Amino acid sequence: MIKQFNKITMVVFATIVFISCNNNAPKESGAIGGEPFKKELADHKVIATSRPNKGDQVSNNLVCMVNDEYMGKQQLEVPFEGKMYYGCCEMCKERIPNDAKVRMAIDPYSLKKVDKATAYIVLIGNQDEVAYFESKHNYDAFLRSAQ
Repeated sequence: MIKQFNKITMVVFATIVFISCNNNAPKESGAIGGEPFKKELADHKVIATSRPNKGDQVSNNLVCMVNDEYMGKQQLEVPFEGKMYYGCCEMCKERIPNDAKVRMAIDPYSLKKVDKATAYIVLIGNQDEVAYFESKHNYDAFLRSAQ
């Protein structure tokens, strides 16, 4: 009986964590072809002015760096070791400083580790997936090598 209760408790907990980190809050939409999708503010944060297309750079502050997903709205700031990371929920806020794997990604072009806080982030998937590059130069080289 206790084992069954423990299993049920674990399933409920896992479900709550999964739901909290994958909330489907409305994302910005309505991009118009050729319209710039970002605007730089005085404090150097970038905000979305329309929905980016696949292949567009997206701002760090609009990406959940735990789920590697473009969220289309300002994410929770998570400062760590002088850098700013972003997450979509409280679980992400707790995980970023405690899990180095979450703060790093592999640049698809150079295959080197890249810090998500300083990466050039690009929307790559139909489900808002992103990829992290060391620089715009690496992203451009990646595009050329794919042709």
